Amino acid sequence: MKRMIFATGNENKMKEIREILGALPLEILSMKEAGVSADIVEDGKTFEENALIKARAICKLAGEMVLADDSGLEIDYLNKEPGIYSARYMGEDTSYHIKNKSLIDRLEGVPEEKRTARFVCAIAAVFPDGKELVVRGTVEGIIGYEEKGENGFGYDPIFYLPERGCTTAELPPEEKNSISHRGNALRLMKELLERERLL
Repeated sequence: MKRMIFATGNENKMKEIREILGALPLEILSMKEAGVSADIVEDGKTFEENALIKARAICKLAGEMVLADDSGLEIDYLNKEPGIYSARYMGEDTSYHIKNKSLIDRLEGVPEEKRTARFVCAIAAVFPDGKELVVRGTVEGIIGYEEKGENGFGYDPIFYLPERGCTTAELPPEEKNSISHRGNALRLMKELLERERLL
């Protein structure tokens, strides 16, 4: 069976990836499982550039097919902040409770129609022969007024989906995967890999 390395050490992310790509004829490994480690400087200006930087670096080290993602939250009222700096917003070691509170505080008094936001996920696939593919998935919502929900991670408790009447952190995992930015991007990548017959 072919192997694919997903350039992350995030267990929550790996769980989501395996749930969505599980049907592919691939062994999906995290960097740790593949025995690969690297300090990668993500200095791209877009989600797509950062995903490609990660995938290229790990592919070069491992000599195998690599998928990497870069994702984050864009809040329109805050000029699309935190954007590509979502993980590093207020410092990498700052808890998401603090980050979420800060964003809610910055939107104090902002009416619902101006609290529009989206989760963005770009996924890059890089192959040892130099072939590269990139896709982007999004999910639209608004920023809530308080944290709600125990599922999900990161900014999920403040990302409210008006059509579902709850945050992404209040959705069961299967339902979240069916609509999430990463779920959408992974499904697009899966279609692309199958169509290009790269598996």
